[in-house]
Amino acid sequence: MNSKLTYKIKIIDNFLDKDDFDALCNLKIEKKDNEKFKVFHNEITGNKILKSSIDEKLLIRLNKYHLRTMEILRELCPEKFDLYDYSDFVIILTDKDAKFPFHDDTPNKLLSGVIYLTPEKNSGTIFSNNKKGSNYEKVDWKQNRAVFFSRKERETWHAYEGDGVNNRLALVYNLNSKRLKEVYKAEKKNYFYGNLRYKINPYLSRFFKITI
Repeated sequence: MNSKLTYKIKIIDNFLDKDDFDALCNLKIEKKDNEKFKVFHNEITGNKILKSSIDEKLLIRLNKYHLRTMEILRELCPEKFDLYDYSDFVIILTDKDAKFPFHDDTPNKLLSGVIYLTPEKNSGTIFSNNKKGSNYEKVDWKQNRAVFFSRKERETWHAYEGDGVNNRLALVYNLNSKRLKEVYKAEKKNYFYGNLRYKINPYLSRFFKITI
């Protein structure tokens, strides 16, 4: 990733074991024609499943990557390492014509990650230092490529969209915290204004509701 970005991004190819990757790619997911995004949350902490929309055995298998992602969090943002509470494995099917605008992620996410699943070719993720998306850097789509970063208020701007040809299936892998005041403290940001911002933002307030 080009050094013009003010925050770190970690890219790992072939992140998932083949069996796990194949199992995710073979999930039977359908959406209505007018749906831009189809979202399925799966939450787990330790061996305790909090929420599951996929086979629980598959969810437990996915959680075996926990130690690896915690080390990535320690690398990218050690200040948040001790704030971890639970993991969220989110299956997102994005319509080929859908676009999600530049945003800096919800504050509950200590580590934000995406693993590209299917199809073989699609559009990846765009990163920028500002909401306008100027001087952006793009991570190309590659099956089983993982991209991680640790969000920071008004800094880790990113966006994604379909390629206009095929729907886009990805696994979003987040390490989350319930201790939002401590998260803002670690970021040296104002908790009150940060929380208020997400409530009044028409895009992120909607996305915040489906990601917590």
